[in-house]
Amino acid sequence: MATKPQVTPAGEESNRPAALAPGLHVAATPIGNLGDLTHRAEAALRAADIVLCEDTRVSARLLARYGIRATLWPYHEHNAARQRPRILERLAAGAAIVLISDAGTPLVSDPGYRLVREALAGGHAVTALPGPSAVLAALSIAGLPTDRFLFAGFLDAKASGRRKALAELAGLRATLIFLESAGRLPALLSDMAELLGGEREAAVARELTKLHEEVRRGRLAELAAHYGREGPPRGEIVVLAGPPPAEAPDAAALDSDLREALRVKPLKEAVAEVASRSGLPRRQVYARALVLKDTDEPDAPETD
Repeated sequence: MATKPQVTPAGEESNRPAALAPGLHVAATPIGNLGDLTHRAEAALRAADIVLCEDTRVSARLLARYGIRATLWPYHEHNAARQRPRILERLAAGAAIVLISDAGTPLVSDPGYRLVREALAGGHAVTALPGPSAVLAALSIAGLPTDRFLFAGFLDAKASGRRKALAELAGLRATLIFLESAGRLPALLSDMAELLGGEREAAVARELTKLHEEVRRGRLAELAAHYGREGPPRGEIVVLAGPPPAEAPDAAALDSDLREALRVKPLKEAVAEVASRSGLPRRQVYARALVLKDTDEPDAPETD
């Protein structure tokens, strides 16, 4: 942790950076508005022996905004395996290293956890310097329940993988949070409306903390129709869906009902029966039944 600013005999703060304790410091950086860098993160970046970043060009712009000179090492999914031994070697020598991402909190949707895990295994101190996060920023202003939520990151770009993941999450009583590229947003919302239920409350947040920040709220069916008609928006996007209606069965209950029905009936008949009994959309029940069929194949009867 950085010490307090050095003070000259005249009582004025020195421009020299405060000392930074040896170890790995995981620092959040702005997700859009460069003014959102915390004082602790700024002090750490000034004092670090090395700053690990995804893209040195992106991080150089942030550091220039604050007049910070730092030694930048690229650390990302394509070079992580090669860089980790070098980083761990410097940590062992007593270096103070700061890990940042291009935007937001490191390790959220990036592979940095492997470095943290190996640093901890090596007995090195790992310190959090919390700050901006697109996930929490979107959750805080979406108007959806915040007492329980699941961050699911980016879903599979392929429709089959995306739909399977949504079917697995459909019964979870929590607000679901996804990241998505602008071009795939209409397809994601269409699948969400079909598999999670079109009446479920949702929000699409884009360009958070930037000049054109926007949060569009509504039912999943409404949002799917809007972006299907208007096309993909611009910017970085976070998609949120509220929990299922209180009367809907939870995931465990739905799975239990489906397994019981599938033991004695073909797939289509089992789905129709469970959908009728639960009140859930038939497509949602059907998608979940396909997942169970794949995992429980030895116990499932032949289907039509």
